[in-house]
Amino acid sequence: MLKMVMRLFLTIVSFIGGYELFKIFFPSLTVVTGLPLPIPSVTWFSVMGGTIFGLIFYFITPSIMNYVGKLASWSESKMKNIPTQDIILGVAGLIIALIIGLLLSFPLSRIPWVGPYISLAVTLVLAYLGVTFFLNRKEEFSFLTFNIMKRPGHTHIQNNPRSSAVKVLDTSVIIDGRIMDIAKTGFLEGELIVPGFVLEELRHIADSPDLLKRNRGRRGLDILNKMQKEMDMVIRIVNTDYEDIAEVDSKLVKLAQDLSGLIVTNDFNLNKVCELQGVFVLNINELANAVKPVVLPGEEMSAHIIKDGKEIGQGVAYLDDGTMIVVEGGRRFIGETIDVLVTSVLQTAAGRMIFARPKTNSHEQISLRQ
Repeated sequence: MLKMVMRLFLTIVSFIGGYELFKIFFPSLTVVTGLPLPIPSVTWFSVMGGTIFGLIFYFITPSIMNYVGKLASWSESKMKNIPTQDIILGVAGLIIALIIGLLLSFPLSRIPWVGPYISLAVTLVLAYLGVTFFLNRKEEFSFLTFNIMKRPGHTHIQNNPRSSAVKVLDTSVIIDGRIMDIAKTGFLEGELIVPGFVLEELRHIADSPDLLKRNRGRRGLDILNKMQKEMDMVIRIVNTDYEDIAEVDSKLVKLAQDLSGLIVTNDFNLNKVCELQGVFVLNINELANAVKPVVLPGEEMSAHIIKDGKEIGQGVAYLDDGTMIVVEGGRRFIGETIDVLVTSVLQTAAGRMIFARPKTNSHEQISLRQ
């Protein structure tokens, strides 16, 4: 319905434009030909011109609307990649520059012959400089965007990192695969961002000659496809790249800063870099450690010793969730399941380690085995 209304509107406008154009053109035609044409011919000539213009625009209006729609979609996709604070600062710089250009145009326009052109050139240059000046110093002008970006009931990202800000996924967390299970539970809010350079890294890993790396890369791509098809969350591919930055981790930090978002990862080193840069991180390993059952010193558990530890006499076992148990004096029980007493628990961002000792002494354990 809207397309039909627009088509009729453009046809009428083009008819009126053609009528007026031919009406102005008709006197010039009489002067050139030197023939005194009758007044009815003027009206007939103008109506024919308007009809021709109207028919032309009637048939080309669908194509025009199609191109306008594509242009609007392209502009919208490009604008989505621009942070809101950058748009605000750019508009502020443009307005200030245009005001300065307007004030300068009064004396400049008085210059003979070239005054108006110099005024226009100065205004355009000032507009460009105003926008770039504000964007290059957006950290210093953050006070301008803070109150605008701040909404009732919504705390700024630095004060409330658990808000529904965009979350940038890194390569390791995509390959890991647990991000999809966590998202399905509803614990993740907001929009998930997959940078284009992360997709490129996944593609390189998937094309690696090493079988293990190739499988990991393909698993990551499969995880992304499943998340886009099976989940209700918004997953957006952002093609923003930073040519002057070589490291992918540094690009992730820069993108998260530009988008005022969070980084979702299980990379311990990236976690530390983000802390230094002031970027909040959602670490999947920290979440996994947080939901593991709490183990206190003095508790008993069964452990299947599978290998020796780093220190002399130590044995190593693992729980079902992958938690490592270091058993003092457990080397002699490799390949067996024994009861142990927890002595201490070491909790880090990289994981959790449980230190224990055999519940009974070695002689009792040997007698039990016999």
